[in-house]
Amino acid sequence: MSFASRITRVPVAFDPAAGAEIAAAFSDVTPELRELLSGMAGCSPYLKGLLEREALWLRAALPYRPETALEMVLGEIRASSQSELNSVLRQAKQRVALLTALADLGGVWSLEEVTGALTRFADRATHEALCFHVGQEIRRGKLPGAVEDDIPTAAGAVALAMGKMGAGELNYSSDIDLIMLFDESRFERDDFHEARASFIRATRRMAASLSEMTAEGYVFRTDLRLRPDPSVTPVIMAMATAEQYYESLGRTWERAAHIKARPAAGDLEAGARYLERLRPFIWRKHLDFAAIQDAHDIRLRIREHKGTGGPLVLEGHDMKLGRGGIREIEFFTQTRQLIAGGRDLDLRKRGTVEGLAALTEGGWLTTDVSEVLTRHYRKFREVEHRLQMVQDAQTQKLPGSEEEFRRIVNMMGESDVAAWKRRLQAELDEVQAVTEEFFTPDDRHGTPVDLADFTPEDAEIVERWRNYPACRSPRAAELFARLKPDLLARLSKAARPREALVEFDAFLRGLPAGVQLFSLFDANPALVDLIVDIASTAPALARYLGRNSQVFDAVLGGDFFGPWPGETELVTELSTHLNRHRGDYEEQLDLARRWMKEWHFRIGVHHLRGLIGAREAGAQYTDLADAVLRALWPVVMAEFCRKHGTPPGRGAAIIGMGSLGARIVSASSDLDLIVVYDAAGVESSNGPRPLASRSYYAKLTQAMVTALSAPMPEGKLYEVDMRLRPSGRQGPVATSLESFRAYQRDEAWTWEHLALTRARPVAGNGEIGDAVEALRKEVLEAPRDAKEVIGAVIEMRARIAEARGGRTPALDMKHGAGRLQDIELCAQCAALLAPGSPRDVASQITDGIELGWLHAEEATALLAAYDFLRRVQAAQKLLSDEPPEIGSIGKGGLDFLLRESGQADAEALIARIEELAKAAETAIEAALTRLPGEVSDAIGDMAGDALGNA
Repeated sequence: MSFASRITRVPVAFDPAAGAEIAAAFSDVTPELRELLSGMAGCSPYLKGLLEREALWLRAALPYRPETALEMVLGEIRASSQSELNSVLRQAKQRVALLTALADLGGVWSLEEVTGALTRFADRATHEALCFHVGQEIRRGKLPGAVEDDIPTAAGAVALAMGKMGAGELNYSSDIDLIMLFDESRFERDDFHEARASFIRATRRMAASLSEMTAEGYVFRTDLRLRPDPSVTPVIMAMATAEQYYESLGRTWERAAHIKARPAAGDLEAGARYLERLRPFIWRKHLDFAAIQDAHDIRLRIREHKGTGGPLVLEGHDMKLGRGGIREIEFFTQTRQLIAGGRDLDLRKRGTVEGLAALTEGGWLTTDVSEVLTRHYRKFREVEHRLQMVQDAQTQKLPGSEEEFRRIVNMMGESDVAAWKRRLQAELDEVQAVTEEFFTPDDRHGTPVDLADFTPEDAEIVERWRNYPACRSPRAAELFARLKPDLLARLSKAARPREALVEFDAFLRGLPAGVQLFSLFDANPALVDLIVDIASTAPALARYLGRNSQVFDAVLGGDFFGPWPGETELVTELSTHLNRHRGDYEEQLDLARRWMKEWHFRIGVHHLRGLIGAREAGAQYTDLADAVLRALWPVVMAEFCRKHGTPPGRGAAIIGMGSLGARIVSASSDLDLIVVYDAAGVESSNGPRPLASRSYYAKLTQAMVTALSAPMPEGKLYEVDMRLRPSGRQGPVATSLESFRAYQRDEAWTWEHLALTRARPVAGNGEIGDAVEALRKEVLEAPRDAKEVIGAVIEMRARIAEARGGRTPALDMKHGAGRLQDIELCAQCAALLAPGSPRDVASQITDGIELGWLHAEEATALLAAYDFLRRVQAAQKLLSDEPPEIGSIGKGGLDFLLRESGQADAEALIARIEELAKAAETAIEAALTRLPGEVSDAIGDMAGDALGNA
């Protein structure tokens, strides 16, 4: 389509005489084009002058699409001397300014296309100027080691575009903000100072070529002051020096500025690598609500410095820095990105409009707010452009007179100045309301209470909070002082305020630092309700939060209370996260820890709030453990292979045992694992440091255990127990498939076969996992001496009872006669005696009935006790790491236990536990006195119905 056919709007000539003059000069163009040229000349003396100076070029360019015309201008930027460079750049500047003004005022290009075109020219001009002056240094022999071939990449120098240039949003009469860096690794240590001096000269000359005003004008006002500590540092810095500064002294505003940072000229690849290294500085690992206050402080300083803090009056209002203006929308967007961009990679956008879209897509911003800010941002930027087009002035201030207002309104294609001003006032007011509510909400919290409402003992607890590590820094103390009244009000409304206060105290005492968490609470009061709920109900979960407060991030992710995704989706999600950090092993391990803890916390909260029951919680904890093992194993393998080569033979499989194998993992379960490998006759690996096959798999297993259980900045994933491997602690940590097969067939003790009833391949080589599963079925279904098996179980029960000694606490659901461990041992015995190979207790007990070993009423007693005790245990794990005394549980925790167990009070709960455990104990001891087949056929026939009723 031609330029003329794409015109959708035209300015109204503010100065009809000036417009008529240009219309006459371009009488040979189409009426649509002539009207556009007349309108723009009648509104802007600067554009009228460009039309007169560039008339010949414009006539030649108009038949082309504006995109093609732009490419032609950019393609002509080249020079062999400094004077030619300066002239070529300034002529290109005028043509790009004229072309973009035509496309903008005529509605041919969108705002993003206009700012994109201006940015592309800035990139090209900067690149040509930088490479030219670095080339001059190289030709004079001033840049050590550099040759002509280095000129296209400026010998390792790079211009990072910041601000609007970095975002591709350059305005019509903008300066350009650059951070100039050079890759010091390209030079010998002894040449560093000489190279730096050469780059400094080239950078200064580049800036002069762009910004000096000559008879032909200027290209861009160039600002190099965004570099670290500009008052004492040279105009171009070594990348390593800049990195050290940001890692140790970087401030929030510098993080925000780097959201838009982009390599624009010189060595683009070196610039991209530098920004990748700077990523941890820009994007924090956790939600960073502390950035809100930092950004607000910057806003206030700008208002004070620029004098834009007064009432919003249109005359003289600054469309960029004033209330409700462009900078407010940019600050709002960038701060939101800083808060969540560390965990949501999709938010890492440079452009303001695309940043708002990403925030909306990710659920961090409502659609209506995003649409309002996007619409007004585009409108304000267009107003800004028209203010600048009048005289090519770097201004964003609205006119101070009604007459000059009419010029701007006319340039927007309108004539009713009063109506236009009313709309603009309303739009600025709307933006101000949205952004002020975000940065300084009037009512973040509820009605506070006074310490006088608490007992002296309670007040003493509150008074000591100021001395906790989390509250010691001035910033943390200020935030917590703002939070404390409302926090105390919410604690006072708990079922038992004293208990809630004590548990919150334990949570607060465990926090290593407070600024980030207190900022999170300050911006999201609903999270205060959640921590109060947890503190007053589930002390173990509260203490877990004290050590892992970053898991609160997950609550704000949008799908915290959504349906459980399932193991497959969890594996995919974690694997995707880990792959993004391929090559940084420690970061991958820490990322896995953060990810697991968020999902672990989610399960606990869902259980606490009654969204899932004990069975679902156990299945979800198991899915989570499986996902961690499946996603982390390839990562550990890759790191190990890098050092020692690919696995000899077929590889290895991780086998889950115990609660993991049976899919009944709890909130505090260890992982019982064994590793089985198949070297397939290969003697050793083939890596840089090869290992014999047996040693290879032993060390690989140890690496996996370390990856799971080593304490890191983000803590541990799981404790790992490998005592169920063949020969226990004395056996190798990894067992060959051949040895494992021989051991299970010929050497394993009965207790090891009992443990095998729960074995389940979880991760690693699928074929080896299938082989282990086939062996498991073979071993479990093989004929065996029932009397010997039952005798071994009787002996094991006796040893367990002797080792425990004393009485069993009322809330210890695992240990003791007729409790979970005892019932599971009986069920595993049934699995060994029966011809099947199920892993879960219910199916194993069913097999015991079908075998003729268990009575139907015994099975009913065992299953009823197992289900009840499992539900109570799952709830108890959220209250305490160890079984508590019933009298030590707070009201909230007791209410939770009673809800999960369906009992009326503590006495009824204890009585029910003892009743079911006794019935289960009686059933177990009765079963252990008989052999399979001693039950009558009639009782066997009743088994199915009895079990169904249970």
